[in-house]
Amino acid sequence: MLRLLSRVVSSYSRLGSRAVPPPFPSTLWAEGASGGTPGIRGLTRSMWLLCSSASGRGPLGSSRLLNGLSCGCGALHTEGDKAFAEFLTDEIKEEKKIQKSSTLPKMSGGWEIGLNGTEAKLVRKVDGEKVAVSFNINNSIPPTMEEEPQEGQKGAENEPEIISTPNFVVEVTKLSNNQNLVFDCHYPEDEVGRGDEDDSDIFAIREVSFQPAAEDDWKDTSYTLNTDSLDWALYDHLMDFLADRGIDNTFADELVELSTALEHQEYIKFLENLNSFIKC
Repeated sequence: MLRLLSRVVSSYSRLGSRAVPPPFPSTLWAEGASGGTPGIRGLTRSMWLLCSSASGRGPLGSSRLLNGLSCGCGALHTEGDKAFAEFLTDEIKEEKKIQKSSTLPKMSGGWEIGLNGTEAKLVRKVDGEKVAVSFNINNSIPPTMEEEPQEGQKGAENEPEIISTPNFVVEVTKLSNNQNLVFDCHYPEDEVGRGDEDDSDIFAIREVSFQPAAEDDWKDTSYTLNTDSLDWALYDHLMDFLADRGIDNTFADELVELSTALEHQEYIKFLENLNSFIKC
């Protein structure tokens, strides 16, 4: 392009010295301060038109757009989008490599599982009662503290395992009178991953209340028992009540495995949808 500009300028100089009219259409020139001299903007515009027609390219900066990569959707496609899509493709491959299984692990104890996006519900019936456990994997991965790798240890080996520890709600319904006792449970951070080191519970009850079984929305007017200031004897009886209905440490461990697998599955699906959205 610089060579072409040089030819245009030199040609204009030679023609001007011979008093020959300029070879450009008069409409491309802007009058200068003297009234008859071509203006700088007019000359620049003329050169730009010549360069554009010669090279077949548009204004400067348009090369940022990806010519030839349009999918016909009319959406914006840039070099950044291309790099983003390539990154997502590699990320999806890596996540599928570390995925333990394409199917979700099963829960012992005869639980039936139902899924609705990020929500999961486990249901079982025992001796005139229905026990339902529901949880959502969103925001279920606790923050991890990154530790400096030790000498001779690779950074990847030092990365903590990502696990999903969601809050979960247990509903125990008496089928005879349709009463519904609700437990709001969670995983305390200092108890997760302790395994069978001791007999302590790996999950805890946060709140207990009675709620209408026939209604989807719980009533705020129902009394809610907070366990923060609860007598330990009463709390132990509540935990035993759940254990008798299959909600114990074994269940809590299996729930973590299920939630972790579901969260990873949904994460890969999100990356795939994001990749398709970027490529459009």
